[in-house]
Amino acid sequence: MVDVHSKKIRSKNMAAIKGADTKPEIWLRRRLHALGYRYRLHPKNLPGKPDIVLPKYSAVIFINGCFWHMHGCHLGQLPKSRKKWWSDKLGKNVLRDFSNHDKLRELGWRVAVVWECAISGKTRQNEGDLIGEINRWMGAEEPFLELSGGLNEE
Repeated sequence: MVDVHSKKIRSKNMAAIKGADTKPEIWLRRRLHALGYRYRLHPKNLPGKPDIVLPKYSAVIFINGCFWHMHGCHLGQLPKSRKKWWSDKLGKNVLRDFSNHDKLRELGWRVAVVWECAISGKTRQNEGDLIGEINRWMGAEEPFLELSGGLNEE
C-alpha cells in the first residue's frame, strides 16, 4: 500500500511522536508524587533511560506504549500494511527492552513495566488498584513487576 503522505510529511509526523513525558507517564508521575515518592526522570547513565527512577527503593519504572513495545493487547496491533517491516522494527525494541532490564538487574535495580493499556484504553485498571500494586511493590523485595490492562470494559 502506498503511503498517503510524502516522505517529508511522514518524517515530520514520526518525529512528533514523544519518547518522554507522554500522557501515561505524566499520569503515573503525578500519582507517585502525591504518595510522597521522589524520583528522577530519564537518566542517561542507566540502560534504557528508565522513565522513572526511585534511587531510595533501587527501583526503575518503564511506562511502555503497547504499540511501540509489541504488547499484544488491543492497543498494540501491528498496522495492516508493511507488516514484516513493522514486526522487524518493533521486535528490535522488545529485544532491547529485555537486554536493558537484564543490565539494570545486574546493576542492582528492581524493574517495573507499566503498560499503556493499564493506564488508558478499554482495559485500563482501576486507578486505586494500579497505584496500590506499585506502592506494594515499592516496599517488597521483588525484582520485577509488570502491570497491564485488566478485563474491565468501558
